Amino acid sequence: MAKHPHSFAINCWFAVVCTGLLAACGSGPETVVVQAAPGVPPPVPTPTPGPTSGLDQRPANSTCRAGDAPTSATAVQRVFTALNFTSPVGMLQAPNNTARWFVIEQAGRVKVFANSATVATATNFVDIASRVSSGGETGLLGMAFHPDFPANPRVYLSYTAGPSPLVSRISEFRSADGGATLDASSEVILLTVNQPESNHNGGHIVFGPDGYLYIGLGDGGGGGDQHGATGNGQNLQTLLGKLLRIDVNGTTGAAKYAIPSNNPFSANALCGAGGSGAQSCAEIYAYGLRNPWRFSFDRANGDLWLGDVGQNTWEEIDKITRGGNYGWRCREGAHDFSANACGGGAGAIDPIAEYDHSAGQSVTGGFVYRGSAVPSLAGRYVFGDFGSGRIWNIASNAAPTQQVTIGLNSGLSISSFAQSNDGEIFIVNYQGTLHQLVAGSAGGGSVATQLSATGCVAAANAALPASGLIPYAPNVSFWTDGAQKERWIALPDGQNIAVGSDGDWDFPSGSVLVKNFKLGATLVETRLFMRHNDGNWAGYTYEWNAAGTDATRVVGGKTATVNGQSWIFPSEAQCLTCHTAAAGRSLGLETAQLNRDLLYPSTGRTANQVVTLNSIATLSPPITQAASSLPSLPDPYGPTGTLMERARAYLATNCSNCHRPGGGTPSNLDLRFAMTLALTNGCNADPQSGALGIANARIIAAGNAARSVLVARVNRRDSNAMPPIASASVDQAGVALLTQWVNSLTSCN
Repeated sequence: MAKHPHSFAINCWFAVVCTGLLAACGSGPETVVVQAAPGVPPPVPTPTPGPTSGLDQRPANSTCRAGDAPTSATAVQRVFTALNFTSPVGMLQAPNNTARWFVIEQAGRVKVFANSATVATATNFVDIASRVSSGGETGLLGMAFHPDFPANPRVYLSYTAGPSPLVSRISEFRSADGGATLDASSEVILLTVNQPESNHNGGHIVFGPDGYLYIGLGDGGGGGDQHGATGNGQNLQTLLGKLLRIDVNGTTGAAKYAIPSNNPFSANALCGAGGSGAQSCAEIYAYGLRNPWRFSFDRANGDLWLGDVGQNTWEEIDKITRGGNYGWRCREGAHDFSANACGGGAGAIDPIAEYDHSAGQSVTGGFVYRGSAVPSLAGRYVFGDFGSGRIWNIASNAAPTQQVTIGLNSGLSISSFAQSNDGEIFIVNYQGTLHQLVAGSAGGGSVATQLSATGCVAAANAALPASGLIPYAPNVSFWTDGAQKERWIALPDGQNIAVGSDGDWDFPSGSVLVKNFKLGATLVETRLFMRHNDGNWAGYTYEWNAAGTDATRVVGGKTATVNGQSWIFPSEAQCLTCHTAAAGRSLGLETAQLNRDLLYPSTGRTANQVVTLNSIATLSPPITQAASSLPSLPDPYGPTGTLMERARAYLATNCSNCHRPGGGTPSNLDLRFAMTLALTNGCNADPQSGALGIANARIIAAGNAARSVLVARVNRRDSNAMPPIASASVDQAGVALLTQWVNSLTSCN
């Protein structure tokens, strides 16, 4: 660096070299120029000390690595890698045409693109976003080509419109250019069904091998506790909670559709004008459904398979028969739900398969595999879970009721499956990407049964971290039933944490996040959250023995009594249900959470975590601002921050992993800290998942916590609780904070 012979400069470069910190120009002291007297040597500068680092160097980590994911007979592989979509909920091909794919975007657009691995663009097939009410479980939800398309140029769309009133619509559109696009102005509304709530809309539509259009509708929402003792699913005078079948070809006169002669109630009047009538509705094909999310016909034999989303405990897969009653809300899966109100639920057909909420939270129906790429799947029904990303397959001739557990960890938010015209199965990831189900590779990894064998703890004492781990602590801790927590990061040598423009941190493959949980002095649980070499995250939990000498892996989750309280060990699927893809999986590891001081045991120094991680070269790009200029979430119970800021920090930590765009909840509530109160979509807004028996309820009723569903959900531990999993105790301090905050609000501004 050039400088005047009788002057020197203390600048940004000097500070970096002399202090070893990756400080930024402008974040440290100004450049200072000192002029020496003629003939007098310049004085030796005294560098301004930089921020203190808690560690002197990055520890070498040769033992705590995620490695390869456990072996599976199947795997998922991203396809059409140059394409990304916005909240896609469906994917399909036109009849007898493999040249193109169509993707349904929830906001109201259908995209089309060439069936080529290197395709770079997708264009609009049709855009009806201006007439679609979208968000949560509403939007453009289904699409079906007429079986003779494009010779018969009709295409059918299923969507919600409103929101005042909110309705489900089944509409016919036509192509005027030989099938290249769909004419949005050609809409003919066939069916309109009033929706009492914004959730449980169903919305899938498929043409069956009989040429009729099948339509799935949910039970009307409201948390399953409304619409009479047995709910809409058992009420044959409404179309809600049903699978419908109509004939779009056999119309006469002014009728928009006809009823197949062998529908169970074909002699009765139509219920299409609003969705209800004085008799059992002629459109009904099967009933007793809660929220049918994706159904399909086996192209080999015509069997109709359907995934029905559960309420408290059970997700189910049904094989549908004409006139069948599938139990809701008398039965949930193969189990009584409101049997007393339903006379014991007699006559309900049990599901073919089910799984409880330790394996997933929201079933997505799939297809019977009829392709050739994965021979082991031939003739097996494939389905998955939106929340956990798990994928299962069962024999298509399985007898009721089979319970499935672990499954394949896809790492995806599975909004839909798709089947190509040649029988291969694809997966639609709600985060915007498309994937194919392929054969798994041999020689996968494994996960140690004993914590002491994971390489993530000290050889001499499993209660202590291995030497290559870096401690961390967030500003705001997630509620875990009053447990005290210790946390560490294990980074692969030579790999860094990617810092996003939004302040979120993305960890490289091979990383492990380690967390100990203590109740009092008792070490209860250790969780390892691993990003395997395939880029997918997976959670594993270990239960400590009574002597505190080692911990054993818990597979599938469990509940135990520890120090007189109920303690929940989450399942592998529940880990991913909470650590959502929309939130970047690694919760609590972001600039605003880590911008705080921490005592580093290995050096005995207290220092800022962001400064420390910068100084040992783990962040890429480096965070160059001074810690004082970086965002920092306030402690909900601390002395800094307004009441609004402290309450919002609590909600951001405990709720925004799911309550954000793409988070998988049945509402459009957005509780990220950066959202203004008005932009959360919750202030003075009607509840979207039930009022919990609260009169004149709102999600957040400004000035009245007693009318606020948000507060009520935090203050309970049942099927309507928040958080919905892995907690058995109410956070009383959190409830008090939220109550004080909501009562203080005078408006939504």
